[in-house]
Amino acid sequence: MLDHAFLAAVETMRRSCLLAMLDRDAGDERFQADLLGGDLTWETSFSLPGEGKPPRVRADVTLDWPTWSQTSYRSWRLEGELDEPPELGIEVVLRLQELVDEPDLATILRVIDAERLYGDDLAPLGWAAEFAYEGAYEFTEPVLAELGRLDDVVGPLGPWVASALVRLGDLRLAFLPPDAGEGAGH
Repeated sequence: MLDHAFLAAVETMRRSCLLAMLDRDAGDERFQADLLGGDLTWETSFSLPGEGKPPRVRADVTLDWPTWSQTSYRSWRLEGELDEPPELGIEVVLRLQELVDEPDLATILRVIDAERLYGDDLAPLGWAAEFAYEGAYEFTEPVLAELGRLDDVVGPLGPWVASALVRLGDLRLAFLPPDAGEGAGH
């Protein structure tokens, strides 16, 4: 088991999505460290099995660990007191892409949760729709003391992402053939 809270959260999220039978594009995974600011970020994409490249429906997942969270975590590890709990930023963007026509957003919204953000920055060779979900998890001392408890916190996100992608994939939408949209707006 990893002994750093952020790395444990990353591993839990990755495992949760893989156990939910989602495909991960290993080439899409990024772990970034802001050398000046100190923030850590992990980003990757998941899709349904057999979707191909690029997938018609995918989820882009980002976990953020700001500098102040690292400072709080380090203080807790060294001093044993948690003054300000560290926070894990979580973002999941559900994306429909390679669509032939403009999608009926009302139809899409009926199969996913109502909380959403979307825009009309659309590629000229096809249409796309994105639905972003953002949140944060504030670490408690029991979870910091036993990082395996992250399974109860982060673990349910994998099945939720898989369920949302299945519901979006089941919509009767017209998609471009796999070769037609390759390289367009990606």
